[in-house]
Order: sequence, then C-alpha cells, then structure tokens
Amino acid sequence: MTTLLTLKNLTKKFGGLIAVNNVSFDTDEKSVMGLIGPNGAGKTTVFNLITGNYASDAGEIIFDGNPITGLLTHRIVSLGIARTFQTIRLFQNMSVLENVLAGCHCRMKSGIFGGMFHTSAQKHEEKQAVDRAMKELEFVGLRRYTEQLSKNLSYGNQRLLEIARALATSPRLLILDEPAGGMNEQETDSLIGLIRKIQDRGITVLLIEHDMGLVMKACEKIVVIEYGSKIAEGTPGEIKANPRVIEAYLGTDEN
Repeated sequence: MTTLLTLKNLTKKFGGLIAVNNVSFDTDEKSVMGLIGPNGAGKTTVFNLITGNYASDAGEIIFDGNPITGLLTHRIVSLGIARTFQTIRLFQNMSVLENVLAGCHCRMKSGIFGGMFHTSAQKHEEKQAVDRAMKELEFVGLRRYTEQLSKNLSYGNQRLLEIARALATSPRLLILDEPAGGMNEQETDSLIGLIRKIQDRGITVLLIEHDMGLVMKACEKIVVIEYGSKIAEGTPGEIKANPRVIEAYLGTDEN
C-alpha cells in the first residue's frame, strides 16, 4: 500500500507540558485509521499539528511525499487535507448550502476581478460550486435541508454538515475529530456507513473517536496514545487484546 501521510517524531510542548511526545506513524492511502486514547492524551493536538493550526516544536509531517511541517492552514487545505472539529464550527446564521459553498471556495479561481464584474467565467464557476455543494449534501443525506440555517439542524446533522463542507474542498485526506460526538446509536451506525462510502471514493480517513464500537467497525488500523506518547499500533483485533491499551483505558487492579 502507498503511504499518504507520515508523522516522524512529532513533538509539541505548551510551556512545561509535553502534549505530543515523539509520535510517529504512517497512514496508508485510501484507508480508514483511528487515533485513540484517554481524555487529554494529545489526540486533537496531533490533528492540529497536521492541519497547521499549531506549529510543531520538533519532528516532521510528510503528505504525499512532500514535507508540510510549518505550512499555513489554507495551504494545507489546498494540498488536499480537510478536517472537522471536536467542537462544531459551522457558520450558524448561514444556510446549509452556504456552509458547504464555503468549502468549495478554496478550489475557485475567478478571484476578485471575476467577483466584482460577474464575468462569464465567474458565473460558470459559481454554478459548478453550487452543483458540487448539492452533491455533497446529497451524499451525507442533508439535501432536503439546503435552505435551513445551520443552527436549526439537529446536533447529529450539524456533524454531517461539517463533513459535507470538508468534502467540498476535494480532500485526499479527511480528518474527523470525534464525528460521532452527540450522535445516538442509529446516527452512529449511519456514520459508519458514511465513512465507508467516503473511503470508497478513494479518500483516506483519519479519525479520533471515543465510541469504541465505531472505531473497531470502521478502522483498519488504530494508533493509541497516552500522555502524548504512542503506546500501541495495530489492527482493531490487536489493539483490543493489547494489555497496555487495556491498562490505559481501564487501569489495573493494584490489590
């Protein structure tokens, strides 16, 4: 398998706290990979380093064979990495369609001149963006909510809208930070199906999730971190049976 994303000895400190400590792993192209660990383990910090929200103190991030460590966030998006957030970050007072169009924006080329003078190229590109946005809304099951304000969607549907907006950027790697947060069991089962459909499109998925049922069903490989350090890596079966992972999640009986 071809490796799409490589983390080499990635480290991030906040003052005296080492949030990410020498973490290394590879993510294969067109795979679904999980990053798990107890609360405060450093999982979201790893995602923020990959997407340029934080600058690393040491180590390297390689995407599609090219170093991306230290690049600005918008440049990383343009290279083909998109994400959702643990805390939903939608444009609450914009419509569902407008939120997804915001994701399309990074691929538009007509620029300020085209926007000011409404050139034929700009109009054509705008129509293409609307068509693309509608397709992504159809893909995640939200097409019927197109004109609703995003703040009026259910919590589960707001999660799906974030995914649609991320997909509208045409990513090769989609990073999902607790996508099942706030979802009920039925919505979580549907999300597993959606993740598989995203993978079927040839998009690599890297996710953080506390719902172990989802992780075990959706992921082909799992990396476990605790206190900022990687403690295990393997298939769902290997991770489930790993004594160190069991200890990290459940603790040990000292008696």
